[in-house]
Amino acid sequence: MFVHIRDLQYRYSNSDHLTINKFNLTINKGEITTILGESGSGKSTLLRLIAGLEMPSKGNIMVGDDCMCSQSKFVQPERRGIGMVFQDYALFPHMTVSENIKFGLVKWSRKDKKARLQEVLELVNLEGYEKRYPYELSGGQQQRVALARALAPKPKLLLFDEPFSNLDADLQIKIREELRKILKTTGVTSIFVTHDQEDAQALADRIVILRGGEVSQNGTPEEIFGTDCDISDRIAVKPRVLSRT
Repeated sequence: MFVHIRDLQYRYSNSDHLTINKFNLTINKGEITTILGESGSGKSTLLRLIAGLEMPSKGNIMVGDDCMCSQSKFVQPERRGIGMVFQDYALFPHMTVSENIKFGLVKWSRKDKKARLQEVLELVNLEGYEKRYPYELSGGQQQRVALARALAPKPKLLLFDEPFSNLDADLQIKIREELRKILKTTGVTSIFVTHDQEDAQALADRIVILRGGEVSQNGTPEEIFGTDCDISDRIAVKPRVLSRT
């Protein structure tokens, strides 16, 4: 197993209830895992714990052979080798596409930065856009820049926090197909959180349904939703998962 999360627990200081409770998950190298849940289920908090932006009250997180978090150890976010794509992309508006992508390559040589920039631009199909600024790009192009920036440092693990929520439906379908292809091409292990069941089915090798900070179901898309119904049928089976309220 490449990612191993055991007995993870977390409570916000202003809450009487556990946001994450006894969370366990194992992920194989190169696997795309989707955390599916409604608003308030704890899925974004879970990503923050994995990234090191929050400290759990209990539990262990292993990525590869490295312990990121335990009762006696806590690795800071910048030392975890974990990339993250945010819901709003978080691009620097005053930086060009190339400057945004190279932002995380501080310790790389100029030659290596240039080579890696060209690699990821080709990967996300943005060659020729190097000198453009974020405001000059469409939503889908901005999303690809955010992905390229996250991939550039060659992270051990890549996290996605509902990156399609700001895209219209047609573009969302196109981008998620492109994203799965890119992730499989690079072989990077990924965790994708969403409230959207169609996103989960289209992207995931494995789906974890989170309710109230606890794992409700864990399995392949076929095991979770079955093989004899289309997406519209599956949406009707579990409407609560798709609710954002």
